[in-house]
Amino acid sequence: MAIAKAERLMNLALCLLGTRRPLSKRELRGSIEAYLEAGSDDSFNRMFERDKDDLRELGLVIETVENLDGETGYLARRDSNRLPAITLDAEEAAALGLAAKVWQQARLAGAASGALQKLRAAGMPEAEDSYEAHHSALEPRIPVHEAAFEPLMLACRDRRPVIFDYRKANAARPEQRQVEPWTLECWRGHWYLAGWDRDRGAERVFRLSRITGRVRSRAGAFSASVPDVVTVRETVESWAGETATRSALIKLRSGSGYPLRSRALSSRELGDGWDELEIPYGHGLDAWLVEFGPDVVVLEPADLRADVLERLRAVAKG
Repeated sequence: MAIAKAERLMNLALCLLGTRRPLSKRELRGSIEAYLEAGSDDSFNRMFERDKDDLRELGLVIETVENLDGETGYLARRDSNRLPAITLDAEEAAALGLAAKVWQQARLAGAASGALQKLRAAGMPEAEDSYEAHHSALEPRIPVHEAAFEPLMLACRDRRPVIFDYRKANAARPEQRQVEPWTLECWRGHWYLAGWDRDRGAERVFRLSRITGRVRSRAGAFSASVPDVVTVRETVESWAGETATRSALIKLRSGSGYPLRSRALSSRELGDGWDELEIPYGHGLDAWLVEFGPDVVVLEPADLRADVLERLRAVAKG
């Protein structure tokens, strides 16, 4: 079965690449033996649509053209399916190889592996993996557990507005948000979406783990201009708490909260199983501290303590 499908895909690709004019479904069915053997028009149409999608997934650029009679035709122009000469040195090849190992999400892991194979087939040098040789105990990984990641990644790529239900950290119930997605950023093991919130008329950052339900795409163009990458990344860092403007004093249970300890400006033992830490205080710190539950007690400032207590009460109410 696998060989038959591969042969059918190859024949379809050759037909589309070998024509100078768009070929209709009828013409393609008459040119490929497997399509001639299809039992019905419905069976052929399903097979053809699957094959077309598979070829596009493999990287073949297939154009859809409508002729003067209103009939739809298909072709794959050679100039659209020809890569320029690829010149990568050994260090660049090694960097690409390391980057391909980072993804844990199945779709991206497969895409990265397939891209590497295509580059190697095109002549990319097989660099010695010094990372593998000297750091085999360490594995670079970007975890992707949220179901919203893939649809949002595709929406960012295709510049498509989306709608989703979002529950803020201090809210008991989610609310609907209409967003023009710009980019996804991973920070402290969590994924964030930066984009334009249409209802609020301002840029916002959303943590993917707080998106509930399905992400739905919407037709139409973006209404707000997309800022450059640096600005978006700075926004993500600011909303996620990276930009610290002052410091906070907290009590942390001994043997817990290692991410907090790694960022501590100073620390001392209090006894009775508690330590006192001074940590940078920026936007979003209250939401981060809530994640540690009873292992963290905010001592000062008072506004941070109040924010954390408010979030904990909202969580307790469900």
